[in-house]
Amino acid sequence: MEPVTIRNSILTHEHVLVDFIGAAGVSRSRYDLEEALAAARPKVEAVKKYGCRRILECTPAYIGRDPRLLLRLQEATGVELWTNTGLYAAANHKFLPEYVKTETSLALAKRWVAEWRDGVEGMKPKFIKIGVNLAPLHEWDRKVVEAGAIASLETGLTVACHTSGGGEAAMETMEILTRRRLPLSKYVWVHAQNEMKNEYFEQAARAGAWVSFDGLSEKSDGRHWQAYFWMLNAGLLPRMLLSHDSGWFRVGEPGGGQFNGFTYAFEKFLPRVPAEFRELLMVTNPRRAFGD
Repeated sequence: MEPVTIRNSILTHEHVLVDFIGAAGVSRSRYDLEEALAAARPKVEAVKKYGCRRILECTPAYIGRDPRLLLRLQEATGVELWTNTGLYAAANHKFLPEYVKTETSLALAKRWVAEWRDGVEGMKPKFIKIGVNLAPLHEWDRKVVEAGAIASLETGLTVACHTSGGGEAAMETMEILTRRRLPLSKYVWVHAQNEMKNEYFEQAARAGAWVSFDGLSEKSDGRHWQAYFWMLNAGLLPRMLLSHDSGWFRVGEPGGGQFNGFTYAFEKFLPRVPAEFRELLMVTNPRRAFGD
């Protein structure tokens, strides 16, 4: 099948640069900005040809978030790059700065609201990216989720939460947000495709949350089709998001390692989706989930 072009399409979960050394060691001195820009630019230009107008860059602070790079990339390609505020507690808290252990959720939220208000290196965060470990959630995980709710209520930003795919963690996260009175329409369950019990998809979507299947690649194609058909048959495509979780200039690897592209959805997956659903998945749903 021929690739499809979807005007004004949006990829809701991708990465440009990541540094997995941990919060204690992360540093801009560990990579060359020009080298990262050179690796990322052709990949962004490639997906622009299929109508992509915006990429949500989901790398949080302390894992390599670099608005300077995103601004340069945006200027060079004409594709919007959105950065985020928030913190990532997953990976057993490797990427949490020390202050998280002692500050309250309100104090953390105030930090994120300040970034939204004042911007970060010339770029204003347009969503909140957090991450948690598997359920039952640790105290620090819960603190980060609570901070996300507080900050979202103050700013209107959507909370996108990495859960390693765990349905139980997603449900616990939703409970925390609900107790904080955050509408679940402001919550995105990230990496949902990694949860093998499809019933969790329906539970989250019917509660009002967004279910994000964002690891799309040739390797994961079969699982994504299963998830897509489950949502289709349940009448829940209006709560589904689709992206690649791709890119990844990896700090510490020669040349940034293998930088994967963002075109699989347009070249291989969406051509098999009925035309009537393509704009829903790639334009309407992302705008409803994250705003415009």
